[in-house]
Amino acid sequence: MTGHRPRVAAALAGFAGLMLGIAATAVLQGDEAALQPPARRRVLRPEKAPNTGLPFSPGILAGSTLYLSGHLGRDPVSNALVPGGIEAETRQALANVREVLRTAGMDFRDVASVTAYITSFDDFAKFNAVYREFFPTDPPARATVQVAALNVGARIELQMIAVK
Repeated sequence: MTGHRPRVAAALAGFAGLMLGIAATAVLQGDEAALQPPARRRVLRPEKAPNTGLPFSPGILAGSTLYLSGHLGRDPVSNALVPGGIEAETRQALANVREVLRTAGMDFRDVASVTAYITSFDDFAKFNAVYREFFPTDPPARATVQVAALNVGARIELQMIAVK
């Protein structure tokens, strides 16, 4: 029996050290981080946005980060693409995005990243002219990709990430 005491004592000392290490880590990381609930995922569906019936959400708010689905230049009432070419589609897509941003309590100044899908780089200058109206200074990071086609014959689709 006496041979087990050192092993038990060593095991208890190891367990106590482990618990002390966990407690010290929690203190060093800050009480607020330990007490914060995990970020919740909330689906955002603005009233003034197109409702295509497709299986996606216009925006997902997770904590202070908003993930916006790709938005086309669809009229929010008819769901059809607005007439007028790349400029009109870009303007409408950005108006639709603004509705999602507002639903999250954000605006274009909170946008950190944009991915623009465009069907022809022949329209790139026209797209940029409209885009600059919405992001006149300090624009977000952006990638622009030419694609073979977009849903319903759209010329532009915009996907974004915003952070409050």
